[in-house]
Amino acid sequence: MKTLKSGVRVLGIAESFVQGAKNSVLAGVVMRRDLIIDGAAFGYSTIGGMDATGAVLDIVNYLERQDINFIMLSGCVISWFNIIDPGKLYNETDIPVIVVTYEDSEGLADDICHHFPNDDERLAAYEILGTRSRYFLKTGYDVYLRSWGMDMDDAFNVCNIFTKSGRIPEPLKTARILARAAMRSFVQ
Repeated sequence: MKTLKSGVRVLGIAESFVQGAKNSVLAGVVMRRDLIIDGAAFGYSTIGGMDATGAVLDIVNYLERQDINFIMLSGCVISWFNIIDPGKLYNETDIPVIVVTYEDSEGLADDICHHFPNDDERLAAYEILGTRSRYFLKTGYDVYLRSWGMDMDDAFNVCNIFTKSGRIPEPLKTARILARAAMRSFVQ
């Protein structure tokens, strides 16, 4: 996949939360390759819970779109260790999933064990995510990617096409802005 048709659409999903809140806000933005937004939806996940995958699926189902070609997540460990299962998203939607993160790290297993001792389910959900691969975008910035349902180089190509400046692809940047605005509106 060297090129993508102009009508290709990505559903970008990002979240926002504040310490002390019970839930985080997830925003989903459907964006075409020409960076036109033609859909949006919101969801909620429990901070410190294990319901983030369901929250993303709720957004996908709410949108009722047959034209979404890729789901792009701004990380898959959100809302204070609420882990999204990209494999489950792919299996239930048949839409390839790209997970984008922005910093190198040694991983979160030790943090999960510290904050959630004896939570084998959460640790297993994290470990199933596997390793990330580092790529350099046309903008000169690096990103760390995971993908399900598609080749890693194709996932990078999608990220590169949807990144106009900086390191955050436009669907995720817009979703993050909406999630933060919604969180500020509901949390006083």
